[in-house]
Amino acid sequence: MSKRTRRPVPQFATPIIETHCHLDYLASDDMGAALAEIESAGVERLITIAVSPDNLAVVLDLVERFASVWGTQGIHPHEAEHWNSSVAEAVVRGTAHPKIVAVGEIGLDYYYQHARREVQISAFDEQLALAGELDLPVVIHTRDADDDTRAVLANHLGGLKRKGVIHSFTSSLELAEYCLQEGFHLGFNGICTFNNADNVRAIIAATPVEKILLETDSPYLTPAPYRGRANSPRYLPLVAEKVAEVKAMPVEDLLHIVRHNSQSLFFEAP
Repeated sequence: MSKRTRRPVPQFATPIIETHCHLDYLASDDMGAALAEIESAGVERLITIAVSPDNLAVVLDLVERFASVWGTQGIHPHEAEHWNSSVAEAVVRGTAHPKIVAVGEIGLDYYYQHARREVQISAFDEQLALAGELDLPVVIHTRDADDDTRAVLANHLGGLKRKGVIHSFTSSLELAEYCLQEGFHLGFNGICTFNNADNVRAIIAATPVEKILLETDSPYLTPAPYRGRANSPRYLPLVAEKVAEVKAMPVEDLLHIVRHNSQSLFFEAP
């Protein structure tokens, strides 16, 4: 679809919470202006996600500078080779900030395997234990690692009082059902608008709306009809629109429930 024929991003009355983006990766020379554009699209709060030792402090700086931005602290499975005791201490220190709302992005990725599997499992396991000790929810990445993700989670279910979210969910229905049964939310983003994402739409259809979170994972995974551009939280209404279509419910009703889901998981005291 050409730029000329792209329909505008819809506007909704209910404010939206962006539960997973990477603001420090956005190509913007003026973060304040970028956030103003995002907020004008109806996004009232954003959670920017830490992924590596190098951006733990960057996330903390963003949450300090901008009123609408919250964050996480954690190490992505791609960076698991860098997980050690000093990084763990930095994560714990970072979570003391009142605008850090979760441990993440943590988990397993066997598709790219930028880190050895056993190293990923160890980093995932240790960060889940930290989240339990800190009484924080977790933001989990899993790709092509359903069995090991389930096995590691099973060891921590008793210690994770607030559970968390399996973000950008593209895994099997079996893993979805397990995670939902154990109290986790599932996060959905622009992938659900892709023509070849029937599997993701099937998971959305099977997920109770009370367990759905909305995200963009920007600057990645730009929703249709804007694929080919860098993603931004300003496209989050397109994700909401598609999820509501799959759930066969009015988008404002969906947004009201999902906003409550996001608030209760990340912003309300346990």
